[in-house]
Amino acid sequence: MTIMLVKVNEYTIRASWKEFNTDYVKYMKSLKGSRWKPELKVWEFSYTLHLLEQLIEIAGYEQLRADSALMEECYLFHPDELDSRNHRTANRKQKIWDPESRQKMTEAMRLRGFSAKTIRAYLGHMERYYLFLRESGGSIGDTKAVQSYSLRLLENERSHSYVNQAISAIKFFRMRVMSIQDDTSYVRPKKEARLPQVLSLGEVKRLFEALENQKHKALLMLTYSSGLRVSEVVKLRHEDIDVERKTLRVRQGKGRKDRLTLLSDHALAVLHSYLIQHGATEPWLFPGQYAGKPLTERTAQKIFEQALASSGIVKQAGIHSLRHSFATHLLEGGIDLRYIQELLGHQSSRTTERYTHVSTKNISRIKSPLDL
Repeated sequence: MTIMLVKVNEYTIRASWKEFNTDYVKYMKSLKGSRWKPELKVWEFSYTLHLLEQLIEIAGYEQLRADSALMEECYLFHPDELDSRNHRTANRKQKIWDPESRQKMTEAMRLRGFSAKTIRAYLGHMERYYLFLRESGGSIGDTKAVQSYSLRLLENERSHSYVNQAISAIKFFRMRVMSIQDDTSYVRPKKEARLPQVLSLGEVKRLFEALENQKHKALLMLTYSSGLRVSEVVKLRHEDIDVERKTLRVRQGKGRKDRLTLLSDHALAVLHSYLIQHGATEPWLFPGQYAGKPLTERTAQKIFEQALASSGIVKQAGIHSLRHSFATHLLEGGIDLRYIQELLGHQSSRTTERYTHVSTKNISRIKSPLDL
């Protein structure tokens, strides 16, 4: 029997198991601030690295199972972390990275407005880098060790974006925490040029037609028709909808910037229908399971996945594909790239230009030699 860990939102982890187990109850009670939810028959505790590490310390990896969202986001459950646990178990009490330095890095990132997700990612990279230094006999001040570590990651088939983020985390720690003057121009792997997955207009319509739940339909319609990130749509408030100007305000999107985007008449009609049914008792447009909390990103992703399966669309798409589709369909409709860049909230026009590679506007005019 194992403890199943599920990420509820950015602040909460939920733990459950099939049969009553006194040891598991003791584990939960030892976590500061943990609470039993009798109506759901689960334990909840704050989503912090400290509490997760404490649980791993007392329960062991073998008794824990993390859901896909937690495995993807939290370094403690990454495959390389799990693979290395055997040779680390013997000296687990020996800290790889001292808590004081970790706390300093956390505070430095918070002062600079880093998101909770980025903070967890950077801390994870530093934990793994310190493990590498201990194994290789290197030091935090050794510039060559950074390049050796990057090469190790690439040899282990880590993505280029993963390696680039690791380098950024190490450089931030060296400069902002250790006060090491680091002017080194690190050789970074070229970012993979992956084309975004785009749904056709027909597929988007099929997706919406597969939804019967008005809340779910309004959620996905706004995501597509306004070109929103999943983190943006779940945090929409009622006052963000401007019916008169037909605009939607995105508060503190990526890069901590507000922006205005389109508000579709069709999406607005579905939204009104949903609000008439459910009322507007919460500040959030799409409230979550708990009072005062918005819908979680993972729940929104699951809604999309269920709609995709019901529609019969066979593409390997995620909810972010709706944002990609929004941009591509505008481009194919003749809208200038500069306007699309503003609607999406891209800092660089180069990010928006990738949609020119998936647009079929010009490709469809070219005949294959076989059809000539």
